Amino acid sequence: MKTDLNKRVMNRSLDKLAPEKKAPTSTYIILLVSYIIADIVVSVTANAKGSISLAGMSISIYAFAGVFSSVANICVILMTIFCGKKGYITSMIVLLVQLPIILMGVIGQHNLNSLPGVFGNILAVIAITAVFLYNQKVNRAHNEIRRQAVTDTLTGLPNMYATFRLIGDLLKSEIPFVNVTININGFKSLNETMGYNAGNTLLIEAAKRLRALCESGDTGTVDFITHLSSDEFALIIRDFKSEDEALNTIKMYDAALNEKFTIDDCDLYMTASFGYVCCPSEADSVDNACAYATAAMREVKRHNSSNHILHFTPDLLKESHTLEIEGKIRAALENDTIFFNLQPQFSISHELRGFEALARMKDADGSFISPGEFIPVAEKVGLVDKVDGAVFRKAAIFLGDLMKRTELDIMLSVNVSVRHLMKNDFIEEVRDVLRDSGIPPKNLEIEITESIMIESVDRALLCIHELENMGVKIAIDDFGTGYSSLSYLHRFPANLLKIDKSFIDDMNSSKSSKEYVAAIISIGHIMGFDVISEGVEEDDQLDTLREIGCDFIQGYIWGKPLMPDAAEELVMKCSEQKNA
Repeated sequence: MKTDLNKRVMNRSLDKLAPEKKAPTSTYIILLVSYIIADIVVSVTANAKGSISLAGMSISIYAFAGVFSSVANICVILMTIFCGKKGYITSMIVLLVQLPIILMGVIGQHNLNSLPGVFGNILAVIAITAVFLYNQKVNRAHNEIRRQAVTDTLTGLPNMYATFRLIGDLLKSEIPFVNVTININGFKSLNETMGYNAGNTLLIEAAKRLRALCESGDTGTVDFITHLSSDEFALIIRDFKSEDEALNTIKMYDAALNEKFTIDDCDLYMTASFGYVCCPSEADSVDNACAYATAAMREVKRHNSSNHILHFTPDLLKESHTLEIEGKIRAALENDTIFFNLQPQFSISHELRGFEALARMKDADGSFISPGEFIPVAEKVGLVDKVDGAVFRKAAIFLGDLMKRTELDIMLSVNVSVRHLMKNDFIEEVRDVLRDSGIPPKNLEIEITESIMIESVDRALLCIHELENMGVKIAIDDFGTGYSSLSYLHRFPANLLKIDKSFIDDMNSSKSSKEYVAAIISIGHIMGFDVISEGVEEDDQLDTLREIGCDFIQGYIWGKPLMPDAAEELVMKCSEQKNA
């Protein structure tokens, strides 16, 4: 039963991938009837005497026997081409039955006029035999290509394409099933220590065990096992009475992989991680069925516990996505592909003050990953200081060179996380960047958040005082969104307050918001700070900020984040205007 099911599923996948083109029965019938009619006409005209007038010409009726004999031969050849074995056998029967009849006419009745028909009949037999044998060879090659398209060449199991096709069919038919992703634990280490040949041998042996259990019927469920890629397999379970029964099936596959492997005379004990999702109740698309099972499997691997099986729950998606983004961040840092944009900052009179360096990252396919997506993950997994550092150095070297060439006095503003600021070597890092980039300390502005003032005020103050002694400027970012206290604020030797975009958005629709922004600007000025507003996008916002005395603005109204070449064009333009 199991073997038959696997064959049926495989055949369905093959048919959807590259369906065999077979002529309908109607084609066979039409060609056979056409042959019979043509043969009857040949028999009638072969013995007819007389002639007919056609287009002013007298044509012997016997001449039509040759014409319809050719039509009959064409019919049997077409039948062999389009109708396969059935067409070939039918053609051979009618030709071999007809041949003695024609020979009897030639020999018994001394009708030499039928002699061309004998040779035509023999040639037709040769032609259809050649066509049939050639088609058989082509069909064998075609079937092999179809088989390879849905079969993993290493293990002989159905591949990812077959998996997706079956899942799609089951979802479309609304048939309940459990999709399981299986990952061999420690496979990478095996490859590194024993070599890839040993790894491939292990995969082949694992596939044999999984296939044997799948086809044995011992699980009590209808199973379908496939090899997805490298150390990953998929299991699709059907015809189970309850989730517990499906779970018991998974445990049987787990036990099969836990048995000893002998590779290159070495005894190995491997384990596997299983993540599963119930479909269609928990996943109603092919992508979700596969992604959810994989998310559960990865959670099992992450915890590395004795329980190797986990049922998918929605909360795993967030963790899985975090792990995915973390992997991309680590790859970008390792490959040095973190890059920066520069968003211009202007005085309220539209003079260029400088740029804020913003971290940017692309996916492997070249698509952008939003900072709102990767920065929180970088903070969560402790990589934000490395991201900050990469952007800081690259932006400083770029802008330092630009300042030397234009002699413009512009500011570079960089964000620094709490983690980054608290690093023991942060001050040394700043000195190194200043030295390598050639940027004067007075032209570097470090942006810190209010949370530093609350969480680590004493240690932060030591660091900030060192920066101040070096001549580096300090800006307090997103002011007003945290829990800052004026008693903390007046202790920080800051130079600039940045008003968060959320206050700017509501400023002209809410009187209290406008008054709040005006109060921040007033407090900043009283304490000796300049004030810059972020996220300025509309003319009426700009007018209001002028009215209440804001010093600088940053936002789409005058400048979106720019790639380095576009930022260079802006600086060059400002330099030309200054020297004009």
